[in-house]
Amino acid sequence: MLVHSVFFYLRADLTPAQREEFLKEGLESLLPIGSVSRAYIGRPAAIPPRPVVDASYDFALTALFETIEAHNAYQVDPVHVAFVNRFKTYWTQVRIYDAE
Repeated sequence: MLVHSVFFYLRADLTPAQREEFLKEGLESLLPIGSVSRAYIGRPAAIPPRPVVDASYDFALTALFETIEAHNAYQVDPVHVAFVNRFKTYWTQVRIYDAE
């Protein structure tokens, strides 16, 4: 099992409509990709702040893959490639953490 955690830091000048587009037409388009076992999308939780919690991102995507090969297939899937090409100008930074 590989856990692929991606944190998106969006540009401050994006409109609410662009942020919604990023979520609905962008992130949600990744969920049905065949190599993804499960996936979750979220925003920072409204929990009490603690020094060890980083809530500075705008959106998080966590995707689970059965194998590293499934993860690698996801990276070159045409839907994923189209997402990156369409929305890469929306973010200032992306942080990825992969664990198995």
